[in-house]
Amino acid sequence: MLIRLQKILSDAGISSRRGAEKLILEGRVKVNGKIITKLGSKADPDEEYIKVDGIKISIPGQKKYILLYKPKNYLCTMYDRQDRPIVNELLKKESVRVFPVGRLDFDSEGILLLTNDGELSYRLTHPKFNVPKEYVVKVKGVIERQTIKKLKEGIKLQDGFIIPKKVKIEKKSDNNSWIRIVVTEGKNHLIKRLFEKLGCPVLKLTRVSFANLDLNGLAQGEYRYLTLKEVKELKEFTEKRGIRK
Repeated sequence: MLIRLQKILSDAGISSRRGAEKLILEGRVKVNGKIITKLGSKADPDEEYIKVDGIKISIPGQKKYILLYKPKNYLCTMYDRQDRPIVNELLKKESVRVFPVGRLDFDSEGILLLTNDGELSYRLTHPKFNVPKEYVVKVKGVIERQTIKKLKEGIKLQDGFIIPKKVKIEKKSDNNSWIRIVVTEGKNHLIKRLFEKLGCPVLKLTRVSFANLDLNGLAQGEYRYLTLKEVKELKEFTEKRGIRK
């Protein structure tokens, strides 16, 4: 719904409506990257990105979608009794509370989506949507083609039979191997358990893509907002997966 920019800025606690008018006239307000200087201009706070002095504003009740490159030694939880670092501590400038979609182990790194959109989070994590997650895994030992074949045929774990969607050897050294693997299941410690079953302990695990999102442009500990186009495509992606199921 289109709302006057003055009201949007006021509702976000940026300033009074009169103060908001001054911000607009001074060219300090952008909507989708375009400077707005005309009073009475309108925007949709749910569909457009609004910034004041280069900082995106937060509207009460507005949906947020944040893509984070999670470093090692951070928990994907909102609280930890042992007082270990949690991923939300990396979002220091964010005033709206968002929640991790799924999990990455404490000692794993990679792509993590955080949002307050409960419906999208449900679609991305519920098994019936079969959302793909891609990992690059460094394991101990030199993996041969026979082992990869066994993995492609499926591995029986205590909580089910797992068949990866894709498995590929990236490279090898004298003592270790790097494997690229795609799975759709969201079971705890799944990748580690698969390789442990094969006798190849995981030394390093990085999730490089999730659904149709990847880590391009992000360094460890950095994050960014999803673009409006990415949000739309992500929702369409999950809708198609649900229909396919």
